[in-house]
Amino acid sequence: MLTYEDLTAFFLKAAASLELVTHPEYWMNARTLEREFASTCHTGTCDDAEHHGSCTVSFTWSTLDTALSSEGPVGICEFFHEPDEHCPHLHTSDIPPLVLDLSYSTPLHSTSVVSPSLADLTQMLKLRASENSSRANETRPGVTLTMQDNRLLPEALTLQQHVELPIWHPDGMRGLHDEGRHRSEHFIMRRHEDDADDDDEGEIIADNPRPEEWLPQVMVEVCQDITRVLEALDAVRSQER
Repeated sequence: MLTYEDLTAFFLKAAASLELVTHPEYWMNARTLEREFASTCHTGTCDDAEHHGSCTVSFTWSTLDTALSSEGPVGICEFFHEPDEHCPHLHTSDIPPLVLDLSYSTPLHSTSVVSPSLADLTQMLKLRASENSSRANETRPGVTLTMQDNRLLPEALTLQQHVELPIWHPDGMRGLHDEGRHRSEHFIMRRHEDDADDDDEGEIIADNPRPEEWLPQVMVEVCQDITRVLEALDAVRSQER
């Protein structure tokens, strides 16, 4: 069984092992019972952090995640009806993975107006970040702007990534590679390999993905990616001048 507390602990432990400084925050929506986690991460000391890149890691743990964790796929049925072996909820492939959102930012100190060179910086940032991200599914660079003395000036380089964790897939992270690296659906079932009845060929049954066995190592890899992307951010920022 995997809990919200387990997931946050895995991340914080992985970050600490890589000397990544974290500032975690926790919330609960009293109406929906959804729980949210966010942590700003950076390298070096806190006193010097505002002069370097940082990353905010966030995710939402829903009541559906709690049901799947405690009851397995049968827990989904309890939202709608009594469990039944022919229930379509037990044979769906539409349950989404848990998504970690990664939001990076590094300050710019240029005093010039927005210029085409910023496009080169963002493209360079995207390439370097992608090269150093083994777990991210998407990389989107950007620039935040500020108005000073009636001039539009660049304020910070930004980068958005997200990491999909198919924690309810019976094959764990290997499930991401069943139909390519960036598959849009993540199965929480698997084919019944022991059933010899031809009429049941292709039938799928519920399984236990046991994410607690592989998730700690995946969190270490995510934190390694964060550290490398932060280094890439600072390297690209140093070329703005």
